[in-house]
Amino acid sequence: MHRRRRTALAFSAAILAAAPLLTACGSDAHPGAAAVVGGQRITVGQLESRVNEVRTAQRAATKDDAQYEQAIAKTGSLTRDTLHSLVLDRVLDRAAKDAGVTVSRKDTQQMRAGLEQQAGGAKELETAWLQQYGVAPQRLDDSLRTEIQAQKLAAALGADMNTEAGKASFWKAMSEASKKLNVDLNPRYGTWDVEKSSRVDAKTPWLREVTAAAQQTA
Repeated sequence: MHRRRRTALAFSAAILAAAPLLTACGSDAHPGAAAVVGGQRITVGQLESRVNEVRTAQRAATKDDAQYEQAIAKTGSLTRDTLHSLVLDRVLDRAAKDAGVTVSRKDTQQMRAGLEQQAGGAKELETAWLQQYGVAPQRLDDSLRTEIQAQKLAAALGADMNTEAGKASFWKAMSEASKKLNVDLNPRYGTWDVEKSSRVDAKTPWLREVTAAAQQTA
């Protein structure tokens, strides 16, 4: 997720490079939707389902209630971060399509095999992705596909993600895709910065997540 530590993977690096600016506004024109991207809704129910997948996986991976509470505390913005990822994945899909980029199942399998070897096994990789990026085990292949898609997009653009110029080129393509998709967030989850293809928190304290409020009063 975009607030986690940097990795060598292109998309993780790209997300971390996106410093949000308040340039876009959400609306309440789509009741029941957490976001509308390219005219397609990401419903609140879909968002909550994804969040529940992560919480269930976190519960299964922890030994007791105290450890589970620590995991929740570390991912207090999980709902907003998950929505950010869901929207950004669609923006990336559009940018990749515009650049003629495709990702095969074999690409994903090869990346997963290599990462499993580095991590020490399939279970270890799933645990690492859950802890570092808030990705549930059943969504790991989707997450890896996104990483590959971003790498291929950067390559198609001739963008070296280790340079400022390369990052700028990558995010220009993402910004153009964001504009084409007309991303619209439910104000409950903030706004969408078209230029940076990034979700921005709303300046409304009463919309903070319960977990964040609990941390402040603990």
